[in-house]
Amino acid sequence: MRKGILGIAAVTAVAALSLTACGDDSGDKGTASGGDAAKGKIGVILPDTKSSVRYESFDRPYLEQAFKAAGVKYDIQNAEGSTQRFQTIADQMITSGATVLVVDGLDSDSAAAVQRKAQQQGVKTIDYDRLTLGGVSDYYVSFDNVKVGEELGKGLQKCLGDKAANIAYLNGAPTDNNATLFAQGAHSVLDKVSTYKKVAEQAVPDWDNQKAATIFEQMWTQQDGKIDGVLAANDGVGNSAVTILKKNGQAGKVPVTGQDATVQGLQNILDGTQCMTVYKPVKQEADAVAKLAVAVLKGEKGETNGTVNDAQGKRDVPSVLLAPIGVDKSNIKKVVDDGFVKKDELCKGAYAAKCKDAGIA
Repeated sequence: MRKGILGIAAVTAVAALSLTACGDDSGDKGTASGGDAAKGKIGVILPDTKSSVRYESFDRPYLEQAFKAAGVKYDIQNAEGSTQRFQTIADQMITSGATVLVVDGLDSDSAAAVQRKAQQQGVKTIDYDRLTLGGVSDYYVSFDNVKVGEELGKGLQKCLGDKAANIAYLNGAPTDNNATLFAQGAHSVLDKVSTYKKVAEQAVPDWDNQKAATIFEQMWTQQDGKIDGVLAANDGVGNSAVTILKKNGQAGKVPVTGQDATVQGLQNILDGTQCMTVYKPVKQEADAVAKLAVAVLKGEKGETNGTVNDAQGKRDVPSVLLAPIGVDKSNIKKVVDDGFVKKDELCKGAYAAKCKDAGIA
């Protein structure tokens, strides 16, 4: 894992910072509404479709909804896991008139190159979800990722109790600074429990679920099956561990964590094969970045509620930081109530009765 750990400092407690912005649909269209004419347009580059279903299922429609309601021109594209495509999209967006770029980089080096090029052409940039280390973004919008890791650690601790336990860590991609922060937060909780022992820890390249299964199977073999808990950085990685545990007849006996509150992860929780997930209400994040981007587009100063230190760039980045929510069977209903996951998707077939038992009517 990369050692460049960010210190998160909520410098100003902006008491009631409203992070809701705007409402409905898509396209490179729209005219500035209200009295504030917005020149140019907002370009958004999402990273991929492989690491998480969230980007196309949630981020894109929420952003489209917000930009359309704000009456601004926008263009949202996905780099599909390619840094070359990421850079090409950025160039095309700037050439076609984007004056604000919202970037969710695949890695810091390629994203920083995009930001520096944009800066040279007078284009403002906002880091979305992941901070670009060594970059020059004007703002950063994300969940507090150390706290995400803390929720993972607290969740696993709740499932394990204080008994002696061997823990295996399946971290996210080493090129993703968020993965570093998740691991930092998880260790800050679990390393304090004297009865816990870390027996294995490895980053999963590109958040690839297939690679995660291979890595965990190797861990399981090396430890002769003596793993009592798995700190998995997201639901996809967690499900990979569950698959190997099923293969060895231990699913449901070894607690596994996750993140993103995916349908798969939530169903694993209902099954008892995953102990918890971290729910990050993406609408809050998308609305927050949309509100910020629209303000910047109009030449206004963006409203923030803290800073994040980029040690590599030796600077503090004005930030909007949101709070994650740990979810287990006791509060799984919230994810459905918020509309993040549809009841019909989660509770189909054999899960209908399990949903009812969890209070999802």
